[in-house]
Amino acid sequence: MMHLRVVSDTRDTDAVIELLEAEPGVAHLVITPGVSRQPAGDVVEAEVARAVAEDVLQRLSERGLTRRGGISLQPVHMMLSDTADAAERATPGDSDDTVIWDELVATTGDESRLNPTFLAFLTIACLLAAVGVVTDSVITVVGAMVVGPDFGPLAALAVAVVGKRRDLAARAGLALGVGFPFAMLVTAAFTLLARATGLFDPASLRALDDVSFIYQVGPWSVIVALLAGAAGMVALTSEKSGPLIGVFISVTTVPAAGFAAVAAVAGDWHDGGGAALQLVINLAGITVAGVLTLLLRRGHVVPRASAAPAPHR
Repeated sequence: MMHLRVVSDTRDTDAVIELLEAEPGVAHLVITPGVSRQPAGDVVEAEVARAVAEDVLQRLSERGLTRRGGISLQPVHMMLSDTADAAERATPGDSDDTVIWDELVATTGDESRLNPTFLAFLTIACLLAAVGVVTDSVITVVGAMVVGPDFGPLAALAVAVVGKRRDLAARAGLALGVGFPFAMLVTAAFTLLARATGLFDPASLRALDDVSFIYQVGPWSVIVALLAGAAGMVALTSEKSGPLIGVFISVTTVPAAGFAAVAAVAGDWHDGGGAALQLVINLAGITVAGVLTLLLRRGHVVPRASAAPAPHR
């Protein structure tokens, strides 16, 4: 179930109540008149089955609630209610297969903002990858994969393509276009420092065994990127956060960026070029798979081109 909260102009409240009362997938309808001050009006709350949440949001938006008031929707992780259970059973389809488009836009929009936090995580991830390369440590490289925040902007690009959201595409492109070069430059500076202090010997790159997958490009690179992108988008659209960890561990974006920076400092342009190609393949593969997955699931969601920009959370 999802918790719906509507701040409604008094003139719109009756229409909101009528809409929600007529929807079998709605339970626990609560109206608190006159409590809203900015804007002045009422607050209407209800629990909504996920399978009908997108339709309810669209109909409320069409009535102008987003202009004269506000709508928020949050997942309810636990509810003990026979009434809510009956409302969920009254809705068609499986809630896990339902995509709430506005929620998807908001989530990917938040995860694709270029800000100090995003840069910090991406830079730390690349630095961890560099340490993993220098020490030939798979565990450290896997840690870098998990820390990397790059799936957010890639998912946002897929959502932007399907939903024709240029603002979201520009935001995600900026995050990737600035984030990776910045993180790689910091990693290169770190590698230069390690080389100057004797912690890094460029000759060690010739003896890598456990992390050679980072720069060895082949058909499996494309296959893994596509599978990981599809799994990530399914997890994102069905609120299954667990599989996302597997996606982070599967893709070789951050490790490839870290290796390319280390190889550039070492003058190993061959393997460094392979890592750079690996990075491009993974970024493109994840995005393409995300677009295709959303298109396949399009029967569960109709992107609204007129939807408002992704809100801050």
